[in-house]
Amino acid sequence: MRDSLGHDLVRDHTVYACVMGSRAFGLATDTSDTDRRGVFVAPTALFWGFDKPPTHVTGPRDEQFSWELERFCTLALRANPNLLECLHSPLVEYTDPTGRELLELRGAFLSRRADATFRGYAAQQLGKLEADIRVHGEPRWKHAMHLLRLLISCRDLLRTGRLTLDVGELRDPLLAVKRGERSWEEVRAWMRTLHEEVDAEAARTPLPEEPDQPRVEDFLLRVRRASAAAVAPATAPAQASTPAVPEPAQRP
Repeated sequence: MRDSLGHDLVRDHTVYACVMGSRAFGLATDTSDTDRRGVFVAPTALFWGFDKPPTHVTGPRDEQFSWELERFCTLALRANPNLLECLHSPLVEYTDPTGRELLELRGAFLSRRADATFRGYAAQQLGKLEADIRVHGEPRWKHAMHLLRLLISCRDLLRTGRLTLDVGELRDPLLAVKRGERSWEEVRAWMRTLHEEVDAEAARTPLPEEPDQPRVEDFLLRVRRASAAAVAPATAPAQASTPAVPEPAQRP
């Protein structure tokens, strides 16, 4: 029943959908999967009972994962790399007016918190790679490639204040890592160099200290109010539509 509700919410109330993974990073090959990510808005009336709507949903399509808007905003404000990258995918498949406003808020989620979160994810991945080496004698090279890509993304975000996913001219050297054509010593040296570059950019980054949480919260509250106002008394909560969000009030 829970899975059915979640799949209905994704099908009927998605406001933003994109492709992520290797295709968004410019690292796709003939065998690459198509990873889809999205954001849905659970109708406000579903929050009024004891049984709350899901915060995230897997499916209904293969390789598809979606977050409810509030959960998405909460994680993105914490500079979760997966969420920030989702907002900056160059491969957008769908947006409605609410989704377009979410995209316009991309800059509000960016802050110096990304330095710690991106490097924290990289450290976790490095630990897994070193465990693979101890057990199997070599790392999973695809994961090593994505660790490097994450550090490159962090460095460039801190340098420019903008998050760019496509690796551009680094595609070939990164794919060489994925194919196991570089030694682990070479890959570790590249990682150390990237950490040094991240250190340098963190010291002079144009990013603000904190994200613009009030601006994001204003958006979320308007979405919830618009959804609640759209529910007619005789309408079942699960069938309520996701309306367009009212324009934000002009700031002085």
